[in-house]
Amino acid sequence: MRRIAVAALAAGFAAGALAAGQLSTEEIVEKNAAARGGLDAWREVRTMVWVGHIESAHAPMPSMQFVLKQERPNKTRFEINAMGEKTVRIFDGTHGWKANAGHDGRPQVRPHTIEEIRYAQGAQGIDGPLIDHTAKGIEVTLEGSDEIEGRKAYRLELRLASGETDRLWVDATSFLDIPYDRTPAGAAGGTARVVSTRYRDCKTVDGLQIPSVIETGASAGSAPDRMVIERVVVNPPLDKRTFAGPAAPRERYPAQYTPRPRSTARVPVPPPEPAPATDPDAGSAPR
Repeated sequence: MRRIAVAALAAGFAAGALAAGQLSTEEIVEKNAAARGGLDAWREVRTMVWVGHIESAHAPMPSMQFVLKQERPNKTRFEINAMGEKTVRIFDGTHGWKANAGHDGRPQVRPHTIEEIRYAQGAQGIDGPLIDHTAKGIEVTLEGSDEIEGRKAYRLELRLASGETDRLWVDATSFLDIPYDRTPAGAAGGTARVVSTRYRDCKTVDGLQIPSVIETGASAGSAPDRMVIERVVVNPPLDKRTFAGPAAPRERYPAQYTPRPRSTARVPVPPPEPAPATDPDAGSAPR
């Protein structure tokens, strides 16, 4: 009986030691911030520009140049140039627009749909969902751990203030983000579509760890779209018009015709308002 009691006591101490070694949610969040360059360093980032190219089997050409401009708290301007034609998506934190060349070569400007605005609002801007997550209204919970490409990763559940529930995996060794699954709330028809993103090959830029490759939309039997980030600029000055709605084209008239002034001479575009974050129609760019 004494031996049984001693064995049970030893097992209890071992279990307690294992439990004590398990990281808490906040410890994982803190280690993630430290691994990415530090909380204070990310808080000092006000603007950021990425330049690179997109590789996609679904695009009209295998490689398309892009420029992504971001500004706190959640403003983005995403430009893609394919075969000399530019597609632009803009989100000012409240409103969004998309512009591309029409069949006649003139730019076509359309506002974001409600679903696109919701998706852009949930993108978390420059630094992602874990940095200052409480201030962003994001509840983070450790669900467990999984094996991702042969490496242990912590699986975190993210509950956004909008009602969106996402999942982010953090590498248990490097503590960097790896897969991020977003499930936008309020999807059309009530069907939620998971948008999967995979961060790869982090590089150091001004002390910050930033992925050099971001894969999106991988599914069985198909290759993911790849955003290859070739250059990153931290805190560049950005013109205030960068995140303003694209101007709609003026009407054109023959030289001999002068139209009367009228209120509909220009297509109305909603004015941008101050904010309260892969393909060109995806709504939001990665962080």
